[in-house]
Amino acid sequence: MLDWTDRHCRYLFRLMSKEAVLFTEMVTSAAIIHGNREHLLGFDEVEHPIVVQIAGSDAKELARVAKICQDYGYDEINLNVGCPSDRVQSGSFGACLMKQPSLVAQSVKAMVGACDLPISVKCRIGVDDQNPEIALNEIADEIVAAGVSKIYVHARKAWLQGLSPKENRDVPPLDYEIVYRLAKRLKPLPVIINGGIENLEQSKTHLKKCDGVMLGRAAYHNSFLLADVDAELFGKEKAINSIHDLLEPMMKYADKQMQKGVRLNQITRHMLGLATGQAGAKTFRRILTVEACKEGAKPEIIARAFAALSSSPPLAQGEIEGGGKKKIWAGNKKTCNPVAK
Repeated sequence: MLDWTDRHCRYLFRLMSKEAVLFTEMVTSAAIIHGNREHLLGFDEVEHPIVVQIAGSDAKELARVAKICQDYGYDEINLNVGCPSDRVQSGSFGACLMKQPSLVAQSVKAMVGACDLPISVKCRIGVDDQNPEIALNEIADEIVAAGVSKIYVHARKAWLQGLSPKENRDVPPLDYEIVYRLAKRLKPLPVIINGGIENLEQSKTHLKKCDGVMLGRAAYHNSFLLADVDAELFGKEKAINSIHDLLEPMMKYADKQMQKGVRLNQITRHMLGLATGQAGAKTFRRILTVEACKEGAKPEIIARAFAALSSSPPLAQGEIEGGGKKKIWAGNKKTCNPVAK
């Protein structure tokens, strides 16, 4: 989920589900060692439970990164062996490592020995002309012996030659059964299934055969489905009951982040999938894209977007707590939604 599940996205997702495990974007081990660690690894405490997803093929470097990630307070470290982009192929990590199961196992072993966090692996069922039944089981057995805590499997092959990264998300056929068989064979080690899962009803079906379900594009492009996760999949109380429950916390969050130099559209771009299927969704998205990009855009833009949805309360000038004092949002009765005082 490169450029998708950044800290602003995860903050929004956590508002909708207290139970779902959130993943960071994939970050390379080299970037963590040599780059801006706070920018790459920093997160808000409300995001727990949170998994940091890293990529690399140098066992010593990955061991060092594992300790760094532990010190940052993550709950789990995931080694990505499934991303098929050109960037990962040129860097000898991601899906191309499906062809080197022993190297992946060495990396897992080094990471396990370097920190106390659970180390997991996300992989494909195979790449290129590999036999999936052989390739998946071979890498699974190697990393299990190395001490992996759980395995996430995208139930598609990755074609490193001939298909683009985008095509690799859709074109190779799904094979859920091979993941089911792996989950049964490896019990009690958790196996989490991924790939083409569009809603919670499908998730429930997969949970009969696997220990967990990973949602990527579905959770991003139709993100309000996360509001039902706690009740439907965990049997817990819902974190929010209405999409409008997100208005006040997201305005507060945007105000806080903008004081740090974050642009409003860096936050609102992750909100576009919230209103999928709802009346007013088109206007909602237009406001969050066009208006939020304008110079001088303020968090009040978020209130205007929510006002476009059919169930929005009457508009009026309001105020919101933020930064230790009350703030009046610029606007008038047509452009400013009432929020808690």
